[in-house]
Amino acid sequence: MTNKSGAPVVVAVDGSTSAFNAVRVAAREAVARGRPLRVVHAFAWPLSDASLIAVTGSALDAGLREQAEQIVAEAVNEADKTASDLTVTGSVVDGAAVPVLLAESRAAALLVVGSRGLGGITELLIGSVAVPVCARADCPVLVVKGEARADGPVLVGIDGSALSAQALGFAFEEASLRGTDLVVVHAWITPTPNAPGDRLPLAYSVDALAADEERLLAEAVAGWSQRYPDVSVRHRVAYGAPAPVLVRESAGAQLTVVGAHGRGALAGLLLGSVSHAVLHHSQGPLAIVRHHREGHRR
Repeated sequence: MTNKSGAPVVVAVDGSTSAFNAVRVAAREAVARGRPLRVVHAFAWPLSDASLIAVTGSALDAGLREQAEQIVAEAVNEADKTASDLTVTGSVVDGAAVPVLLAESRAAALLVVGSRGLGGITELLIGSVAVPVCARADCPVLVVKGEARADGPVLVGIDGSALSAQALGFAFEEASLRGTDLVVVHAWITPTPNAPGDRLPLAYSVDALAADEERLLAEAVAGWSQRYPDVSVRHRVAYGAPAPVLVRESAGAQLTVVGAHGRGALAGLLLGSVSHAVLHHSQGPLAIVRHHREGHRR
């Protein structure tokens, strides 16, 4: 479903341990998708604190650029060791992390980043980098957190919004590629006003509401189950706020998937409150889906 013909899996590197973990995950993702892997290092010239002037073309510039090239070369070698039959290319791209990664995402099938790093990727889990990359990337973003695991299901949270439906499709694809189960979680709470003046029913049945939420989940899953008959699906309707439910469930998952926004997202926010919370607190790798381009199953 996230098919862009010939598009690579792109992984950001900076020489950190987290980035090398991301490279190994990205290599496996590329192999599963039958796609090449592109290793990218964002090279931003360090400005002087005193003058805020960067002098390029100097011996220092050459040394820093050589160091950047070495980071990419080591990452490419790590990818080759992870998957020897994978086509891997590497590049040092001038610019700060966010604009470089957003530009790379336009031609990528998947963007993979580590959770902590050095240089341009250091603040990845701090809003200045994580929020704009996950919210504005033109492909799904896989944030490698904690230890990558081969067991456990893919976990996805849905709420009936268009983006959660797209996240659900991505999660089905991932579960199929990984040969594992899919757990679809829909967390709900009793009705609350969405805007001033909204009227709520004077009385409602909690059992009836729960049945409605069960029906919403079943209807959301049905079409994707037909498209991915190889994926065993488990439904989980949970009463409670979505973010803590997903964070708790993520402990047993090999991948957690959420949409960048949900039904209750306010206009102008880069990330919804749920995706923002899960980005910071999930206990394993996390994929955030902003939209998808229609494609086909391999």
